[in-house]
Amino acid sequence: MASVTYSHVWKKYGDVVAVQDLTLAIEDKEFLVLVGPSGCGKTTALRCLAGLEEITEGEVLIGNQVVNDVAPKDRDIAMVFQSYALYPHMSVYDNMAFGLKLRKLDKADIDRRVQESAHTLGIEGLLKRKPKELSGGQRQRVAVGRAIVREPKVFLFDEPLSNLDAKLRVQTRAELSKLHKRLETTFIYVTHDQTEAMTMASRIAVINKGKLQQLDTPQMLYDHPANLFVAGFIGSPAMNFFNGKVVVEDGQMIINMDTFRVKVPEHIKAHYESVVGKDIIFGIRPEDIHKPEFAPPGITAELVDVTVDVTELMGNEIFLYLVNGTHNFTARVDPRTQAKFGDQLQVAFNMDNLHIFDPSIDPENPPVVGDLVL
Repeated sequence: MASVTYSHVWKKYGDVVAVQDLTLAIEDKEFLVLVGPSGCGKTTALRCLAGLEEITEGEVLIGNQVVNDVAPKDRDIAMVFQSYALYPHMSVYDNMAFGLKLRKLDKADIDRRVQESAHTLGIEGLLKRKPKELSGGQRQRVAVGRAIVREPKVFLFDEPLSNLDAKLRVQTRAELSKLHKRLETTFIYVTHDQTEAMTMASRIAVINKGKLQQLDTPQMLYDHPANLFVAGFIGSPAMNFFNGKVVVEDGQMIINMDTFRVKVPEHIKAHYESVVGKDIIFGIRPEDIHKPEFAPPGITAELVDVTVDVTELMGNEIFLYLVNGTHNFTARVDPRTQAKFGDQLQVAFNMDNLHIFDPSIDPENPPVVGDLVL
């Protein structure tokens, strides 16, 4: 078991920067997820830790040891790839034991490790089969088992569930979470799927364009995103954004979106005084937009006129795709809501959960303004 530290790590391919000044401390026994869109540098960061990529600048530490110049086989890590990479001519047992045989462990120790790992993963009955005789989920468990037998200090997972169907992904997510609790080892997991990140991680590192955007627990990332990118990436459906302007009229703080206006609640308006008179981006999550009769009691609601463009019945909820003037946005509403294409109705914005971003500070990725834990 060991902690992992990235200290001002850069990775460049010529003029292309894949990882930009990454500083990140991962605690011993933590389940940390690196999440971001494809091509953001998360897998490169993982490969730098594994020793499969040579870092351009900075240091990578496992425990207290700098491992920049340590060979991958000597870093005491095990990696599970997106591709199962099983040897087709070998049995499951031999696939799991192969790395241990290369390290010249004695036969009894190899057998103990393989049997224990197979029991942990529930694949004891598959040990004599070849990979072609296994389902996708079984192959993935074998790939994880091959890593477990190494008994490493750190497990690295590079999008291991991408090749599984939706139902199996949900099942395997739960299995990996239970496995982490059972092994009590450091897990570092790369994915572009924010649902995987939210459901498994003890902390999430959000990366975009090679740069760390925010590091926090899943709930804090969801409730208090640091900037526009994190706000839009975490949450499904994504947060709605509107270009607007903050003004004060008769003592009321108002966000004016041209085709509609909403009031900032009195109890939080002091946090947004710095953007009065400024062009801002107003954000609200789909689940904070309600049909008025089904709105939670006690919220500060602002009514907005909308036209229904599309409805998606999900069973336990309904997604409404709504239009107001030039604005298109999504609401996640109570399944009792009656709405169909072309209906004109009102929805209630829960203004207690608003987000305001200031593009004057950073036009490309505006930071959140006045976001406090209330």
